Amino acid sequence: MEETRAVDSIKVKWGLVIHGGVGVLPRDQLTPELEEAYRAALTESLSAGFEAMSGVGSAIDGVVEAVKVMEDSPLFNAGRGSNFTADGVVSMDASIMEGGTVSAGAVAGVRDVRHPIRLARHVMEDCPHVLLAGEGAEAFAREMGMPSQGSDFFFTQRRWDDLQAAKEREAKGEATPNTVDVGAAEVAVGADELKDRAGTVGSVALDREGRLVAGTSTGGSANKKWGRIGDSPVVAAGTYAGSHCGVSCTGWGEYFIRHAVAHDIQARMAYLGVSLREATDQVVHGTLEDHRAGLGGVVAMDRDGYVEMCFNTRGMYRGWVDETGRVRVAIF
Repeated sequence: MEETRAVDSIKVKWGLVIHGGVGVLPRDQLTPELEEAYRAALTESLSAGFEAMSGVGSAIDGVVEAVKVMEDSPLFNAGRGSNFTADGVVSMDASIMEGGTVSAGAVAGVRDVRHPIRLARHVMEDCPHVLLAGEGAEAFAREMGMPSQGSDFFFTQRRWDDLQAAKEREAKGEATPNTVDVGAAEVAVGADELKDRAGTVGSVALDREGRLVAGTSTGGSANKKWGRIGDSPVVAAGTYAGSHCGVSCTGWGEYFIRHAVAHDIQARMAYLGVSLREATDQVVHGTLEDHRAGLGGVVAMDRDGYVEMCFNTRGMYRGWVDETGRVRVAIF
């Protein structure tokens, strides 16, 4: 397990890349024990994805298995570690997309599904629709043989404390500013405000057959109201896979929706002829930063196996594995 460097040019014959969200704690607050826990979880996710793709496994298998590991970890804002809504319940979203066929499946606002990414796959493969929400999505999960999980399964003290802190800030009128200085966006918004929206997980995989698949899963923002849905289940915003690349996003979802971030990266490659690195840089450090509080990042892979992990915050939990099974993870 090695630390990646942003300047590296990463290329694989086949493999996958993952993220566990932005909103990384400052170095002086990330204890050695917590850092090791994150690195171990990222490594487990990559290993599960690689194992699923070995032999006859596909990119779809790799993405689903990698994301499932993070959905089961209380460290990430997805599945079992999801944020709580203002009503004190979890409301989870996920999506998956295959680039060759542009088939996609997504679910939003599900409350009792252990692995939303698996349900999104069922929508893609076993349903005539693309996006299912709420009780309907949960009913479809039962038809697909996915058992219901009780609310106790999704309770973590960390996320409950985050909800109480978010409610306290709201009561004090400490709303996020509408405009911030681009260069100091993360500082101006505040670590707590970013954390409330952070921790989304995702993966992009390229298999031996050249298939590109992207998937994303999230518990959404803490203290969210009115059935708020972010970018993660929105095809083209939080997830996209096409003929040129696959992209999974994490960060402040409203900005990713407004700018169709995942698809914009694919479109820049297709229409402008730029590289994956140029496209991700233009969107993450251009479009999002130009709109001030558009904090976040992406992981992406193109059809030639080039990998990018681009973010405009202090860090992003991330990693990748190549065709040899060699794993690399990074945080800052």
